Parts: sequence; C-alpha cells; structure tokens
Amino acid sequence: MNKQINTEKAPAAIGPYSQAVEANGMVFASGQLPIDPATGAFAEGGVKEQTRQSLTNAKHILEEAGTDLQHVVKTTVFLSDMADFAAMNEVYAEFFSQPFPARSAVAVKTLPKNALVEVECIAVK
Repeated sequence: MNKQINTEKAPAAIGPYSQAVEANGMVFASGQLPIDPATGAFAEGGVKEQTRQSLTNAKHILEEAGTDLQHVVKTTVFLSDMADFAAMNEVYAEFFSQPFPARSAVAVKTLPKNALVEVECIAVK
C-alpha cells in the first residue's frame, strides 16, 4: 500500500499530486520548485539560490518520510536554461556526497511558475 508523505516544511503541492509517496521501502518525492514554504515565494536570487531552496524542500520531505539525502539513489534536475548547469551543479554538490546518486539533468522550455530549476528524487528507507 502506498503512503502519502506531507510536511509543512516544504511547499504544498500546487496540483493533484503528493509531495511524496512511500511504496515498498522507497520514497518518491515530487519535483520541488524553489518555493520558500514560509513565504510562498521563490527564493530570491538566481539559479544557485533556487537550487538550494529546491533541495532544502526535498530534504524536509525525505526527513518527514523517515529518510534523508544520504539515502537518495536517483535525482532528476530540470533547468529552464542549460547555461545554468554549472551553477546548479555547484550547489547540488553541497547537498550530496559520495557515493553520489544517479542523476539526469535536462533543460525544459518552461517550468511551473517560471522557476529556473526543479528537482525530484527517489530515496530508500
């Protein structure tokens, strides 16, 4: 049976989906926009600040599920501009250590609310 994961430490879903779902010892976290849950606004600054907020949101969701970033096995990073890859990667490296999770990073035409970055992840418990 799937278990829905929700925390007030991350922004509420902006559509018909869960912040995360736990199934068979895995936690599937939805893509996290760089929204500060305290203000409902994007993190101020550029892609570095937005990446930091997106990953902080994911961290809080995983903690609510009883796991953490060290148990992430796969991430997907969506960028509005691939020119921001190096800046995103710099901040991403602050959140993950060896062995790094598998990762895909893709540029998309537009992200919800015109974000610069969105990050989703899968973790084990």
